[in-house]
Amino acid sequence: MHTVKLKLGAITDDKPVKLTFELPARVHHDLIEYAQALARETGQPISDPSKLVAPMLARFMATDRAFAKARRMNQTAGEG
Repeated sequence: MHTVKLKLGAITDDKPVKLTFELPARVHHDLIEYAQALARETGQPISDPSKLVAPMLARFMATDRAFAKARRMNQTAGEG
């Protein structure tokens, strides 16, 4: 059995903003499987897989180079 390193680590609590959205059934199934894998990796049980959506989005945006570039350009334009 090999160990994999998931992109998410332990989930931290933060002040939430409520959003309501729908997921395709396949994505929901994958989210549940991801929560199970993360629980095994971190030893932290995930009672509600929807709690992973925010850190996944944050991770995605933090690693999206085009988004980071657009953000920097936007901030620079606002300074002028």
